[in-house]
Formats: sequence, C-alpha cells, structure tokens
Amino acid sequence: MSTPMEHEPVLNELAWDLVEDVLVAAEDLGIDVVEIPCGARVVDFGVNVPGSLAAGITLAEICTAGLAEIALQQSAIRGVGWPSVFVTTDEPLKACLFSQYAGWAVQVGKFFGMGSGPMRAAATHEELFTQFAYREEAARVVGVLESARLPGDDVIESIAEQCGVEPSEVILLVAPTASIAGSLQVVARSVETALHKLHELKFDLTRVRCATGSAPWAPVAENDLQGIGRTNDAILYGGRVSLWVTGDDESLASIGPNVPSLASTSYGEPFLDIFERSGRDFYAVDRMLFSPAEIVFQNLDTGRVHVFGRVNDDVLARSFGIYPATL
Repeated sequence: MSTPMEHEPVLNELAWDLVEDVLVAAEDLGIDVVEIPCGARVVDFGVNVPGSLAAGITLAEICTAGLAEIALQQSAIRGVGWPSVFVTTDEPLKACLFSQYAGWAVQVGKFFGMGSGPMRAAATHEELFTQFAYREEAARVVGVLESARLPGDDVIESIAEQCGVEPSEVILLVAPTASIAGSLQVVARSVETALHKLHELKFDLTRVRCATGSAPWAPVAENDLQGIGRTNDAILYGGRVSLWVTGDDESLASIGPNVPSLASTSYGEPFLDIFERSGRDFYAVDRMLFSPAEIVFQNLDTGRVHVFGRVNDDVLARSFGIYPATL
C-alpha cells in the first residue's frame, strides 16, 4: 500500500470557483449563505430554506467538483411518468470517488453529517486515497454535508484542522436527505455507487475511461430516515450505469455478476426495511447490496458489451408510494 502523493488542489479549486459563481444566484436558487463566527461560509441548501430543482443539480455538480454533468430526464416507473437523475463524466475516478463519495462521517459533539465533496481529498482519511496515492495540498476546501442541522464553529474548526486549512478557507454546503436538493444530490450517485462496488471487488478502476448513470429521483420524504430509504432504493432498484472500459473481456464476464445489487442476499426489499432489521447500522447491511440495479460494460478495446442486473419497478413503486390504485 502506497503513501498518498501530494497533488495540486484541482478538485477543491474547481469546486470553490463553482460555489463563488452559485452564491451570486443564491436567492433565485432558494438557498442561503450563513456567515459563521470563525469566518467560514455555510450554504444552506434545504435545512431552513426550500431549495429548488436547480439548487439540487448545482449541489450535485459541486459535489463532483464540476467534473460531472447532472441533468433531469423523463423516465417511467410501471408506466407512470417519472423524472430520473442523469450523470455524465469523463473523469469518473476523480469526480465520483475522490470527490463525490460520502466517505467521511463528520461527528463533532452532537453534530453528525455524512461528508462528501473535494474536502475529502485534502483530509485523506479514507484508505482509497492511500491506495490510489492521491492527496491534495489545498489552501481552501469545499465540502458537502448530508445533515438536517447546520454546522457551527466546532464542526468547521475540526474539518479545517483535518484538511490543513484555516477555518475561514472552508465552505460547506448542507442539505438534509428529506429536501429537494438533498434528495437529488444523493440520487445523482449512480456512477459513484458502481465505482465504489467495483473498487470493493478489487477491479482496476484505472480501466474506466468514462461513465454515464441514471436513477429515478426519489420523492422528497417526510423525514430523513424515510429519505435514506427512498434514495437508496432509487439506485439499488432503479440505477442504471454504463462504463466505457479498456482491457480484457474475461475479467468483465467474471466480475460482472457480482456488481449489481441483486448479487446481495438482502436484495428484494425496500432499503428501509433492511436498514431497520440491521439496527439502523449501515455497517450491518450486506455490503454487496450497495450498487446500481444494472451495469453495462462497453469494452473500448474489443467492442464487446457486457450487461448485468435489472431494474426492479415493483420495489421502487412500494418505496416511492406509487400505489396500485394510481396505475
């Protein structure tokens, strides 16, 4: 295992510039900028403000440091017209694993939020940064927190220290799962989920050249617990990912059946039911479950296409509350 190498703070600088542009349109986006005594800025995308569709797309794109394009498209669930969140990236490793992946559990005092965004590449707590020898020596950082509370000085100072920057050089974007922007940015993780699953299965991710993904946008839930269930179901039972890869076909045929969510023994029920049985402990849930419903590998070297998994509209309809009487 190698030691993370220092890199120019590309991800954080890209995200910082995007945030600066977004703040000019804060009122139109339905978001709010909160100045924290320590000098940091917290951007509320849904805790005390309504947010918007545009805010959700913006939040998702900043979470990838602008290296992925996010859009809403029309799709269907059991014949009912339904919006899906479509992701496109030519930098899948940087956009999705080094930036977008929610790999930092930020817990300070009574505050808890799942941390994602390019700030992770400066803190490099996670093993994957060591495995890929990647670390940004940033002077300022941008992070996204999935939380129903806005962070205070203590949270920001902790993040700043771990990222090696001053608190005044931190921008945090915050949205609860049960919000327009929060729900959309979680569902925008179809490609990220596929890459993380492949990484868990020891697949060489440097073979992945570009990627697209889609998942039905989960309805905004009544509370964050229900939101966690719905947003997970969107990807586990409705996520579709295409990866353009290089290399041999044999390894794709071998690993493919283990990639989609149906490879898990827990597959087939709404995630909230599985989560409750696991004592609301993500680490107690079968890790094989966390992946898109369907994955397609297109081999750029051989021209072969490999397809694994399938969408499950029945579970999606149950999770989203699309009742038979409405069909």
